[in-house]
Amino acid sequence: MTTDTSPLNFRLARKADADDIVTLVNSAYRGDSSRAGWTTEADLLTGVRVQAEDVRELIETEGSMILLCLRDGEIVGSVNLLKTEDKAYLGMFAVNPLLQGAGIGKQFMQAAEALVKQEWQSRAMWMTVITSRHELIAYYERRGYQRTGRLVPFPAEVPEECRLVKDIVMEELEKAL
Repeated sequence: MTTDTSPLNFRLARKADADDIVTLVNSAYRGDSSRAGWTTEADLLTGVRVQAEDVRELIETEGSMILLCLRDGEIVGSVNLLKTEDKAYLGMFAVNPLLQGAGIGKQFMQAAEALVKQEWQSRAMWMTVITSRHELIAYYERRGYQRTGRLVPFPAEVPEECRLVKDIVMEELEKAL
């Protein structure tokens, strides 16, 4: 955890940011580097979480934005926001594992919520979280998200050989904005 109090800035990602976003997201979710933070999936999944071509596609797709969180000009967080009717989906939320626990995620999530209200007039934000990630679900509940009880299977595009735990299930969480 850091005690750096430099202000956070937010901006939309550009295609040129794709490699930096990939490095950040993969370091926050998978592998040994993710264990420096508390949001790791390293005990559940192996392999990469995202690749540069996926990120560039998300940046260029209509109804999709990647919001970046910067501190002193360095990307310390990223999140993909997708417009879904009168709601917005929050996905691939990542904060640098070495900076987790310092309040960046809370401020970053508030910025993402404000952005989708302003840009898309979204009435709610929703996400999916692995049901066994109790500490992560609790984190989102502290931020006003509620469990919906709607369960969805883990994405089929993640190969079985990357799943350290079988039968991963996700639950939708939602927050009125």
